[in-house]
Amino acid sequence: MALKVYNTLSRQKEEFVPWQPGLVTMYVCGVTVYASSHIGHAMSALTFDMIRRYLEYRDYQVKHVINFTDIDDKIIQRAQAEQVDWRSLTERYIRQYLEWMDALNVKRATVYPRATEEINTIVGWVDQGAAEGDPKHLPPIPAYIEGWRIGTPDQVFSMSEEHVIEPDAPDDYFVFTIPTRFNEDKWVQAAEIRPSNRRVVHHAIAHILTPQTIARSRQGTDRPAAKAPGSNSPVFNSEAEPPIFYRQGSLSRVKMDAPVMDDGARAINGGSLFKRSAGNQGSDLFSILLTSYAPGKGPDVYDRGMAKRIPAGSIIVLQIHYSSFRRALDKPTTDRTSLGLIFAGESPATRVVTLTVPNHFFKIPPGAGNHEVTAAYTFEEDVRLINYMPHMHLRGKDMKYEALYPDGRRETLLWVPSFNFNWQTTYYLKTPISIPMGTKVIITAHFDNSARNKYNPDPTRAVRWGDPTYDEMMIGWMEYVVPNSSNNEVK
Repeated sequence: MALKVYNTLSRQKEEFVPWQPGLVTMYVCGVTVYASSHIGHAMSALTFDMIRRYLEYRDYQVKHVINFTDIDDKIIQRAQAEQVDWRSLTERYIRQYLEWMDALNVKRATVYPRATEEINTIVGWVDQGAAEGDPKHLPPIPAYIEGWRIGTPDQVFSMSEEHVIEPDAPDDYFVFTIPTRFNEDKWVQAAEIRPSNRRVVHHAIAHILTPQTIARSRQGTDRPAAKAPGSNSPVFNSEAEPPIFYRQGSLSRVKMDAPVMDDGARAINGGSLFKRSAGNQGSDLFSILLTSYAPGKGPDVYDRGMAKRIPAGSIIVLQIHYSSFRRALDKPTTDRTSLGLIFAGESPATRVVTLTVPNHFFKIPPGAGNHEVTAAYTFEEDVRLINYMPHMHLRGKDMKYEALYPDGRRETLLWVPSFNFNWQTTYYLKTPISIPMGTKVIITAHFDNSARNKYNPDPTRAVRWGDPTYDEMMIGWMEYVVPNSSNNEVK
C-alpha cells in the first residue's frame, strides 16, 4: 500500500515520494535552550520519533535533523541574570534536553545543528546578495485575476464619488447608504467588495437594512447611527452610545476604566456587550451582514443550494474603515469602493447566516506577551457550519475555535497558530459540520503586546477594544446554514 502524506503546498493528499530514492530527510524545529524543556518539547520529540520509526519500518533510510537555537535575546538575558557565560548556559540545557529525551526512549537525531554554527554562512549569503536557490523548488505563482474575482456581477453598487484620505489623517469610519430598489427578494450566490485603493482600506463591510429595520428606526428617529459599537453592524437606533464606549470622531473605543472581562466565555453573553440571536438577523434592530473585505480575504462564494437573502425594499450600507496606517502616506490619495453581487437562479434550499462571536471587555496589559482572551456563543437552533474567519488587529497571535456539545464532548473546530493581520483568511469547510441546538462555541485568542512584536504600535500602554488599528478587536466570525423557511411559505 502506497504511503500518502498531506502536502500543505498543494493542500492535497499525495503519494509520498522522497527526492532521493530510499532516503528521507526530516528537519524538525528544535528548542531554544534558555531554560529547562517542557511537555510541549516532549510532545514534538515523541511525535516525530514515531514518524521516523515508521519510515524506518518501511525500509527508508532517515536523516533526522533537529536544530538547537543556542543564541538569542532570551539566552543572553538569562545568562546575564545568572551571571554566567551564555555558552555554558546553552550547553547545560542542551545536555539536559538530550538526557530527558533519552529517558523517554526517543532516538537521537542524526545531527543537531546549532544556530551559532550557521551565522557565518548566513552572513556570507547576505553579503553575496542573498542569491536565490533552485527555482524548480518554488511553488507555482498564483494567478492574479484582473477585475472581479467572482466573475461578471449581475449588479454592481458603487460609492457615488471618490473619498480622499490625507497623509496625516487618523483612522476613520465612513458609512455610505445605497438603495437597492429591489421590488422582490434577491438571493445572493456570490458577493465581492472591491476597493479601488487597497492601501488605505483597513476593512469594508456591506450590510443590509431591511424594511422592518428601517420602519423601527422611524418610530424613534430618522437619523441612522453609523453602527452598533463593537458589533460592526450598522443600525437605525435612537439609543445613546453604550456606556463602556466613547466616541473619537467617527471611531468607537472602549473606555480604559470600563469593566474588564478577559474570560468572556464564562459570561452570560459570552463576552459580547449585546445579546445576539443570530437566526433572526435583520428582523428587528440589527442589520444583516452581506459580505466583507479585509487584507488577504477573498470574496464570499456559496455552494449551489446556499445563498443570502436581500429582502425587497432593503438598503445596502457600505461601512469602510480608512487608515493612513500611522502616516505611511506621503500625499493625499483616493478610494472609490464597489460591491458586486451574483444572484442565485432560484430560491435556495438553505439560508446563509453570518455570526460574530466577540469579546468587548478585554484589557491587554502593557508588555504582555501572551495575553489570553475568550468569547463564546450558544446556538439556539440546529445549524451546519460552513466557514470561519478570525479577526484581530496588530497584536493578535493566534485563535482557536472549539465546540462544547450538549453531551459534554469538546472538539477543536479551527486553530490558527500564527495569525497575521495582513492575511486574514476565511477557512472554508469541505463538508459542513452539524451543530446541534445548545452547543457552545468557545473562541480563545492570544495577544502579544510586548516590544518583541515588531508590529506593535505601542507596547507601553494597555489596550482595549476599539475601531482604530492601533486598538484591538477579538472576533470569531463564522457562517452557517439553516433551512430556507421561505420555501415553505404559502405563495
